[in-house]
Amino acid sequence: MDPRVHTHAETLVDHCTDVGPEDDVLIKAPALAEDLVVALYEQLGERGARPKTTLRSRRAGRAYARQMDEADFRTKEHALAEMEATDVVIMVQAGSNAAETSDIDPSKAAASNRANGPVLEERLDSTRWVITQHPTAADAQRAELSTEAWADTVYDAIDRDWAAQRDRQQRMADRLDAADEVRLKSGEHTDVTMSVAGTVGCNDYGKQNLPGGEAYTSPVPDSVEGTVLFDVPIVRNGREIRNARLTFEGGEVVDYAAERGEEVLSSVLETDAGARRVGELGIGMNRGIDAPTGYVLFDEKMGDTVHLALGNAIEEGVGDGAFNESATHVDLIVDMSEDSVIEVDGEVIQRDGVFWFESGFEA
Repeated sequence: MDPRVHTHAETLVDHCTDVGPEDDVLIKAPALAEDLVVALYEQLGERGARPKTTLRSRRAGRAYARQMDEADFRTKEHALAEMEATDVVIMVQAGSNAAETSDIDPSKAAASNRANGPVLEERLDSTRWVITQHPTAADAQRAELSTEAWADTVYDAIDRDWAAQRDRQQRMADRLDAADEVRLKSGEHTDVTMSVAGTVGCNDYGKQNLPGGEAYTSPVPDSVEGTVLFDVPIVRNGREIRNARLTFEGGEVVDYAAERGEEVLSSVLETDAGARRVGELGIGMNRGIDAPTGYVLFDEKMGDTVHLALGNAIEEGVGDGAFNESATHVDLIVDMSEDSVIEVDGEVIQRDGVFWFESGFEA
């Protein structure tokens, strides 16, 4: 077994979730991540915790969704009861076929998200949780990398000095915390403003996402104005969304289009009323990720990207603002490496992917 798997497991159990002997731990992982699950069980055994593993299977999920009627999706009460009894949730991503769920009707995916809303809310509100990635050959192929290079990419992003990363990102979190307005400009197609007055600047240093690496907040929901071209592709329910363009008025998406995956984007927006509003503004700051991979968990942390999440707000970022509630949370990413600026209260704090405290910054 790659020794980095053991380091990964130790980071998840100690740094991310601080597992103790009284904790009931739920691990949700596909079979391809068995090495990481084994390493996690070793770590959890050392601490006297009580683990349980649930198999995550895209094939099974696809089979189920294709047979279900859209109107029949409802909350799985046993899944909710399990979450209510859980202290720590560790969710592992590891793919065999990124497009496995691509032939599921997007409206069914939206219905499933709505039905899962109470389970999601219970996890977010009542557990210590983390999402992470275990490298596989199939995921390497999707990232257009060799298997070895993909593993290096994953572990370079994960195995970092998180205390130093925390301190570095706190500078941005403090700027967001004190700000009233943020403006994002990139190329000819992105110019959007949003109020962050009264919201809280937060610091993701690898606690709930591993890799972590962003400063973020939850903008005032009705304040977002302008147009954004999300030029970093993402995959949602097995389908790619590429070059999505959204126009906001009064905080709500009033017009949208996508070069690819417009039907999927539409299904996201139709999930519920909150899905047409922004629940999160995130600014990537992890310099261990230096190129898009096709995986949101990594790409949204890149030091020259920003992302806006449609849907549910991040509770710790809301502060005095209104909470945007939704059964979905979908991160859409903008490349800020060229012809781009981030402004906070009219002051440029990042230009062409370089932050104001980094060498090479030009105001």
